[in-house]
Amino acid sequence: MPRSHPRRVCCTNAIGRSCRFGARLAVGLGAALALSACSPNIFRPQGPVGSADATILVDSLAIMLAIVVPTIIAIASFAFWFRASNTRARYLPDWAYSGQIEMVVWGIPALVVLLLGGVAWIGAHDLDPAKPLASSVKPLDVQVVSLDWKWLFIYPNEKIASVNELVLPAGTPVHFALTSASVMSVFFVPELGSMIYTMNGMATQLNLQADQPGMLYGQSSHFNGDGFSDMHFNVRVTTPDDFAAWAKATAGTGASLDAQSYAALARQSTMASTTFKLADTDLFEAIVMQKLPPGPGPEKGRPTPSVSPRSGEEEHVR
Repeated sequence: MPRSHPRRVCCTNAIGRSCRFGARLAVGLGAALALSACSPNIFRPQGPVGSADATILVDSLAIMLAIVVPTIIAIASFAFWFRASNTRARYLPDWAYSGQIEMVVWGIPALVVLLLGGVAWIGAHDLDPAKPLASSVKPLDVQVVSLDWKWLFIYPNEKIASVNELVLPAGTPVHFALTSASVMSVFFVPELGSMIYTMNGMATQLNLQADQPGMLYGQSSHFNGDGFSDMHFNVRVTTPDDFAAWAKATAGTGASLDAQSYAALARQSTMASTTFKLADTDLFEAIVMQKLPPGPGPEKGRPTPSVSPRSGEEEHVR
């Protein structure tokens, strides 16, 4: 009975493994492309900061492909050329130094590092979160407080506030001041860009802008307890006139947000979006300076009731 050549069997097994890997890679790429059509999507930016972030990602990917693509081609070429059936391939392992090989294996990675470093350096300065956006329109001030497990948005000039819904006028720069009334969280609207942390006892600054009316998705992208999966919010981008009408209507109706109603809001809970009249314009400063006690933070075994800040009573227990 004839015996199989060991090198040929090894090569056949390697080709089989490569085919299976290629199939899995194709399935993964197909799934990624399918998911890219879902919302939210950082590659469908809705503002200047989001567009700049997407450009940096694409540029960085293109630069890194300068190593990845030639490496993949070289692997396939070597595997094909040095296959067992190719009698023209010569195996020459006895060499000590090659300046040409050293130039390739060190020169290309060095150029990639320099280019990536340049992209990161320029982007870090142009997209500094605290840097105001260039615009002839007066910025809108929004104060953001991350709670367990909800988001509070305060509009100090309009004297209103909202929970789990951020309403913005299109084409208007927005200056965010962000803090946490409990554990650390992360404020992130993928289409607008610039993920930023919120921390207890300090305020961070962020400048964003939405160019077109529509509905966007915001979330906390840092795990902060049992209610983390529910800690997301809607971003409703409207025309400037519609925003002014919404702010006026909100200021004239609804419950007031003061220290007492804030204490009920700060309790660990999940809740639907709601709006308030802002009774205390210094509420954000009081939260940052911890004049108001911070939330308890996630506690093991603690229930997470859904609380209505209007009445301070539990609606249901999860």
